[in-house]
Amino acid sequence: MDVKDFLSAVGVDFYTGVPDSQLKALCDYLATVYSNDPSHHIIAANEGNCTAIAAGYHLATGKVPLVYMQNSGEGNIVNPVASLTREEVYAIPTVFVIGWRGEPGVHDEPQHIYQGQITLSLLDTLKIEHMVISKDTSASEISAVMEAWRPLLSEGKSVAFVVRKGALSSDIKPEYKNDAEMTREEILSHIIAVSGDDPIVSTTGKASRELFELREAARQDHSRDFLTVGSMGHASSIALGIALQKPESTVWCIDGDGAALMHMGSMAVTASAHPENFIHVVINNCAHETVGGMPTAAGNFSFAEVALSCGYDSAKRVSTAAELDSALDEAKNMKGLRLIEADCSIGSRADLGRPTTSARDNKEAFMKHLSKYYDKTCRINVRQVLLLEFIVISLTFIKINNNIVFLPVLD
Repeated sequence: MDVKDFLSAVGVDFYTGVPDSQLKALCDYLATVYSNDPSHHIIAANEGNCTAIAAGYHLATGKVPLVYMQNSGEGNIVNPVASLTREEVYAIPTVFVIGWRGEPGVHDEPQHIYQGQITLSLLDTLKIEHMVISKDTSASEISAVMEAWRPLLSEGKSVAFVVRKGALSSDIKPEYKNDAEMTREEILSHIIAVSGDDPIVSTTGKASRELFELREAARQDHSRDFLTVGSMGHASSIALGIALQKPESTVWCIDGDGAALMHMGSMAVTASAHPENFIHVVINNCAHETVGGMPTAAGNFSFAEVALSCGYDSAKRVSTAAELDSALDEAKNMKGLRLIEADCSIGSRADLGRPTTSARDNKEAFMKHLSKYYDKTCRINVRQVLLLEFIVISLTFIKINNNIVFLPVLD
């Protein structure tokens, strides 16, 4: 079904959401038609954010908004749906459009499998009426369902369309680009060259895929890297948890602008915990590139300035390879909470693959690497302790007039 026919049948005029590859036709259409019109379309930071924006739209106009997302974002809408928009609370109607990743029987990546299994049951639990859209669904069917749902929407209830792969299409093919000169893969290669054996937590999407392939090309194993294939926006929090428990290591987090925006409050929490061994790199291409390239709000501010305001010890923004190398070397050789924001172009290799190891294998290898790292440090500390004990023992006696006098050692 052409996305214009779908939207015409739904009959709303305000849209907000988080881009999804399953909904690329919808996202491309909205980003093109309403590119500079936030009164009709806003790309939100996360799914709870867009649900709340939609609620505000309804309060101001009395009209029904449309909220779009990948099904992985259902968890982020549970709070506003259960405690804000529900008819028992404020009764704010919303039409949700949800891309169905991991649909049972359809091959997908491991992080989508369970989410795909529970997509419809979550909507049932939230008491949201829903319809599954396939390639053969017609606009007239959408119109008929919307007509049947009018009484529900008038009562302040929400409804949802769950979109199967390829169900929506569009002849609009926008080109997403920026003026940055460094590619993400180039930035990652520079990080690898500096980080050595340090543990790295990389964010969801192409950053982790490219990191995996760079290790393969260098014939390195993948034990240094925790590839956060799901849970978008949480890589820095995972890295924080590691850094606080492994203070003898230097922990790197490779983040993306869309992911960092999704749960940006975690930067303030990280600064509050203030690990001395944390290097946070935000690769900023101002785009949700992994799901198509739609813009983020990251072109309107600096993550480096936000980090300094939160309490990071050091934060720099770089746009060239030379600046990146200088910032990486400085971060590697200093203590404290550090952030590097690297301006990045949009795009990746056409033949970019996906990790060939399972998520569980990745976890176990990474944990083993952390354990080895800790054990090596412990062995160094043991040698230091033995040397100290030798010195202490040596100082427990002195020689006076050819007589050895033992001195007491006080604990």
